[in-house]
Amino acid sequence: MASYNRIIMMGNLTRDPEYKQLNSGQAVCRFGVASNRQFKNKQTGTMVQEVCFVDVDVWGPQAESCNQYLQKGRAVLVEGRLKLDSWQDNDGNKRSKHSIVADRVTFLGSGAQADDAVAEDGAQAPGTQEFGPAQAVSQEVKKARAPRKPSDSAGAPASSTGEIAFKDEAPFEDDLPF
Repeated sequence: MASYNRIIMMGNLTRDPEYKQLNSGQAVCRFGVASNRQFKNKQTGTMVQEVCFVDVDVWGPQAESCNQYLQKGRAVLVEGRLKLDSWQDNDGNKRSKHSIVADRVTFLGSGAQADDAVAEDGAQAPGTQEFGPAQAVSQEVKKARAPRKPSDSAGAPASSTGEIAFKDEAPFEDDLPF
């Protein structure tokens, strides 16, 4: 039977990353991620907050980047596989927990961090570091939030009286043979 083990999780770091260089020269970085889920309890009608805590292991060059740029509270998107760790504690009891072995970690910024990283003209603010696709998305969000002049769907500006001025254009012409 075929198997598939893939997980994608977005959340905030619960602690600063722990970085180790193994004897083999391989780098590994471990950090914790918390992901929140909020829902309404149908029986009581109250809002319930549920939090999922998971440890994440990152290997190789990406471990070095995580160690350098991540810190407690930072938002991340983690893609990887789920792994079950089992061990015996000091009292001889069997213990286990799930963790994520990450293939990819995308550094995300909070709303305030993303807004601060983009200057008014859409350029990157001095002293900030662009970490990847998430920052490009946050720049597009910032541009979308910018106030615009009222217009119709065709882009014609609205007058101060609320009337829409349409541009007269020649009828559509194509070069189809029929």
